[in-house]
Amino acid sequence: MSRKHSDREHSRLALQIRISYLFLLIPIVLFLIYIFYNLWQTNERYETMLNSVVSASEFSLDFKNDYDYETYLLIVGNKTPEDSELPSLLREARRVVIGLEQYTDTDSNRKRLESAAKYLDNLETYHERILTNLEQEDRYEENMVIWENDVQIVTTLVQETINEYIYYENRELQTAQEENRAHVLRIMRISIVIFAALVLSIIFISIFVPISITEPIEQQVRAEQRQLRKAEFELLQAQINPHFLYNTLDAIVWSAEAGNQKQVIQMVGSLSDFFRTSLNRGKEIVTVREDLQHVRSYLEIQQVRYRDILDYEILVPEELFAYRVPKITLQPLVENALYHGIKNKRGGGKITLRGHEDKNAFYIEVSDDGIGMTEERLESVRKGLSEQSPAEQELYGLYNVNERIRLNFGDEYGLQIASEYEKGTVVVVRLPKILTEIVENPTENKSK
Repeated sequence: MSRKHSDREHSRLALQIRISYLFLLIPIVLFLIYIFYNLWQTNERYETMLNSVVSASEFSLDFKNDYDYETYLLIVGNKTPEDSELPSLLREARRVVIGLEQYTDTDSNRKRLESAAKYLDNLETYHERILTNLEQEDRYEENMVIWENDVQIVTTLVQETINEYIYYENRELQTAQEENRAHVLRIMRISIVIFAALVLSIIFISIFVPISITEPIEQQVRAEQRQLRKAEFELLQAQINPHFLYNTLDAIVWSAEAGNQKQVIQMVGSLSDFFRTSLNRGKEIVTVREDLQHVRSYLEIQQVRYRDILDYEILVPEELFAYRVPKITLQPLVENALYHGIKNKRGGGKITLRGHEDKNAFYIEVSDDGIGMTEERLESVRKGLSEQSPAEQELYGLYNVNERIRLNFGDEYGLQIASEYEKGTVVVVRLPKILTEIVENPTENKSK
């Protein structure tokens, strides 16, 4: 009898332990379900936003150049309507615009996509009018008017609309990052409340389990935030104005037609060096020597186009050539000096690159004697560089260079800007003294 009672007591105790385990397990299971559901929901949102940006990036940066050039070839008779690529360019552009409609959930970007679709409809209408005029022999001038006054303007609007779409989608990504961070903090608070409510026997677990759960989440969020910021800067870098290539090719054509063979050879060589250095086998960090060669190729091309207003000089000492810089650091600064400094000043001017070093860092200075900036404008530019995203599109180049330097080497490095109206502007790049040999072969360098 006693044994039966003992067995019943043992069974009852075992059942109570199982029930206790179950009651302890249910909050944990519910909490894990809550975490996984929210992580899944967050990842779905990230994936949707990233798909939107990636799909928008499929829109060719050369769409305007390609479409304008194909239209010109059709008008002048170098291509027949059957050989023209205009229909395929329009189809591809429509495919990207239609695909983007399923990703964006903001009214402003939906309106941009509607505008892009209308612009594409206009381009199709202009194409049909050109084809109709081609069937008649005396409509050449009318077609050229359509090309210059209609087609080129609308292709510019299409390109700018897609670029604006990408920019505002990237801003949504930044907002999502902040919301995700707040969401993680909410999860941490809930985890503390849930585990604090459990029995004293699992207090030790209730202290460390939330930490073991939240630490990987925080590390993942920080890694995703860094990766997303790098992706954003690469997209902004990809928005480089395609007019440079278009205008350079035009200049080469003009030189060829004028019979200036040496100039054609020089410009083709400079353009080849420019893009070879830009690609650079996918390397993101290059030597000062390589980045200066990239700038030199750019300036050689621009000096042909702006021979009457542009002069330049590169005075960076060879002692700095082996140090490392992020790829395409100096060219945006030189481009900014040309377009916002030299071109806005009567009589032209000069761009000068200098360099020096101290104990902890080295410096490259890009100066111009162009129009310069007022104190108010200089303060606005400095403020734009310190913000998360510049409010002005013309600051993208400087902002991108500054942020890539800070991401790669730390916040103590980057750009410093000084300017005086009607006297010129100086941009100084501060970088750590990292030698090629130290990065690529530290053992060999140490032995030396």
